[in-house]
Order: sequence, then C-alpha cells, then structure tokens
Amino acid sequence: MAGHSHWAGIKHKKGRQDKQRSNLFSKLSREITVAAKLGAKDPSSNPRLRSAIQAAKQYNMPKDNIERAIYKSELNLNESYENLRYEGFGPFNVAFIIETLTNNKNRTASNIRTVLQKNGGRLGEHGSTAHLFQHCGVIHVSKKEFTDEKILEMAINAGAMDCKSNSDHHEIISKKNDFNKVKSIIEKKVQTLQYFGIQWIPYNYLDTPEEENKKIVKILELLDDDDDIQRIFTNCKVHL
Repeated sequence: MAGHSHWAGIKHKKGRQDKQRSNLFSKLSREITVAAKLGAKDPSSNPRLRSAIQAAKQYNMPKDNIERAIYKSELNLNESYENLRYEGFGPFNVAFIIETLTNNKNRTASNIRTVLQKNGGRLGEHGSTAHLFQHCGVIHVSKKEFTDEKILEMAINAGAMDCKSNSDHHEIISKKNDFNKVKSIIEKKVQTLQYFGIQWIPYNYLDTPEEENKKIVKILELLDDDDDIQRIFTNCKVHL
C-alpha cells in the first residue's frame, strides 16, 4: 500500500494518524478473513491468505489481530464478499481507481458516488479511468542495502520492467503477471522488503495548485473512511 499514486502510502495529517491506523487494520483484517474463508486456513497452501498476512505485517499489525481475523472466517459462513473496482473523476478532471471488498455492492457504489458528486466529481463507467494507469507490481527496497547500479542489475535479471531510486528507497516495477516471480527472486537477496504490492500507476501525473489539491485530499480522506474501500489510486500528485 504505497507509491505516489496510492493514498495509503502517503503520510496522513497530524491528528488523523490513530484513526487511520485503526481504519487500516480493519481493512487488512477483512482481507485476511475473506481469504481464509475462500481457501485453506494455512497460509502456506493459500496464496491469497499468505499475501494478506504479509501485507498486514508490513504495517505492523499485531499477531493477535491476524489470528482473530483468520478465526472470524469460521463465522457468518453465509456472508459473501467480492472484490470490485470502481472508477471515477474528481474536480479538475483528476482520475481515481477505487478497489473495494464488499458484501453489498449497491451500498458501496452509492457511497462512492455520493462522495464524488458532493465534491465536484462523478462516478464513471468501468474502464473510464483505467486507461490512464498501468497495473503493475511494485517493490520497495531500502536505499541502504544496494547502490543504484546494483539494484538496477538485480531488477533486470529478475525480470522487472524498471527500477527507480530516490533518497529513501529503490522502487522496482514489474508487469502484474510477473510480480510474484520478481518478488520471489528479490526477497531472497535483501534483508527485508519495505513494501510490495500490485498498484495502479498513472502514466502521467497531474500537479494541481494548493487549493485544488486540498479538495482532492478531502475526497481521498472521505473515501478512505469507508470500510468497504480497500485501496485508492489517483493520478494527482498529493501534497500535505
């Protein structure tokens, strides 16, 4: 859950951190519960559950929380969740891709539509914004572990599409279908991965003025408060 285009990877405003942490844990727990319900309770034989647990550990979710989430999969067996993607626009033609995990798609769609419409945006049809993004695997490795040249060589040899370095970390980008293979190769050669996941990365970023940016941040915060919404991506550079 990171990257310039992904809201969860952006530092939140002071005063919202505790709320955001609780909200994030709730969403991670839901993914673990659903993954365990759909497959084996053992992550070694359930790839979706294994990925969900790895994601939870990235954000330091306590072990007890993870175990409770798995246990909950044995309850409410008739309750069914599905992953749905919504696309839309905010003001200033800013694009959004919103990934959800919901047991009521009418409620989820209505909530997203309301947030966008009340803030100068609109809910689009499937595919209305996806063409503005590339669906990729993303891996972050600490800058301290390797030089720019060494990590680039490793990334290319692992089958990645690109590798970019900044002051904090190296970012390895792969095709979505190659993500697990690239991740498996890279994680054997590093002490720890700072982040890994599948993201929607914009081909081009919009850099909005401060006042316009505040309106985009408001939409992101409102969407993030919805329990059904797992991840939000935008092609707007967010400044806090």
